[in-house]
Amino acid sequence: MKAIFFTLFLTICSISYAQEGITVSGNSISITEIPPIWPGCTGNAIEKKACFKKELVNHVISNFQFPEGYKKGSVKEKVIVDFVINEEGKPQILGVKGGTKMLQEEAKRNILAIPQMTPGQAGGSPRAIKYSMPFTF
Repeated sequence: MKAIFFTLFLTICSISYAQEGITVSGNSISITEIPPIWPGCTGNAIEKKACFKKELVNHVISNFQFPEGYKKGSVKEKVIVDFVINEEGKPQILGVKGGTKMLQEEAKRNILAIPQMTPGQAGGSPRAIKYSMPFTF
């Protein structure tokens, strides 16, 4: 009888201390990365991820300003911005490649204007999540 109560106690304790995104199966442990949540995005994980992508694209399109001397369709360049949404939910630029310096600066400005969001997680702790955003002119 004591063995049953002890087993039940251990099971309840392990469930109560389980962290979201961690799965234990036999001898392996899997940690699922949970992406950041854009302000206003709701629903399940798939809906939040789709909402994040949609809002990011809308943000980039609506906030982009061609630098002086450039206009839409006048250039055929590609700028790629590597960035993270850090543990505080803020964007940080990791690197920029391609295009002219002025186009790179505008792409960086656009990414840094991303609103504060709920940070991504891994194993129940905030975690920086990396993204790469191409800007094609």
